[in-house]
Amino acid sequence: MHYEGNIIRPPSEADSILLQVTVGCSHNKCTFCGAYKGERFTIKNDVVIFEDIEFAAKHFRRQTRLFLCDGDALIIPQKRLVPIIERINQRLPWIERIGLYANTKSIKMKTLEELKELNRLGVKIAYLGLESGDDVTLKKINKGSDSNKMIEMGKKIRSVGIKLSITVLLGLAGRERSHIHATETGRVLSAIDPEYVGALSLMLIPGTPMHKDYQNGNFDLITPDEMLTELGTMIATTHLTNGLFHANHASNYLPIRANLPKDREKTLSLIAQALKGKVKLRPEYMRAL
Repeated sequence: MHYEGNIIRPPSEADSILLQVTVGCSHNKCTFCGAYKGERFTIKNDVVIFEDIEFAAKHFRRQTRLFLCDGDALIIPQKRLVPIIERINQRLPWIERIGLYANTKSIKMKTLEELKELNRLGVKIAYLGLESGDDVTLKKINKGSDSNKMIEMGKKIRSVGIKLSITVLLGLAGRERSHIHATETGRVLSAIDPEYVGALSLMLIPGTPMHKDYQNGNFDLITPDEMLTELGTMIATTHLTNGLFHANHASNYLPIRANLPKDREKTLSLIAQALKGKVKLRPEYMRAL
């Protein structure tokens, strides 16, 4: 397989075939993210992509899922993306699900008919980085979208049958707006009503604008207990029809996997016990991105 730069995939795609169709991220301006710094966003050559599909057809016959890397595969023009997925279906007919990253810009660029076509061809899940539902925080981290656009585009992609997994980031708003960040994120998640929510805990990456703000005293990194409090508030204000809310990423202090609304009270009780010191948290040295 021909891989370039950093290959980033969601935790749930750990056992998937990773087919890199783009290099980097089409936005690449978020102040907290250092994953693609120094990489120019490009769509890979079809010849190389098709060679990798052939390689996968010969060597990856046990995997039933495939993830299109990297930062935003959905932004590939439909006339190029469809032949790639059709080749996947032709050469890897055992693949049951294709996943990819998306953002509000790439979702907006696709018509409903184009999204429906992708879904028919096998794109069954998209991963969207919401990070926060607080517009002040979204602007500060240079996300390139506001909460209304997140809701609109989240609903749009869900409307065609593509499942949505949304990522949010605990601690992103610092101490002053922690409660607002939690409640506003709960509001936006409730409005979109995704199938999956993944909460990660902020880890500052050297060289990023947010890390520099922290070093200069312009950003407060909240404590583990404050992150747990934020998580509890977020879960309490998130109302999903039937969604999985998990905070079991390696960055999190307390692994959580909750079906909402069924497990809400049980999960809030667990967080409360952890805040009282009755549940052991993941030590700092074991946290990772």
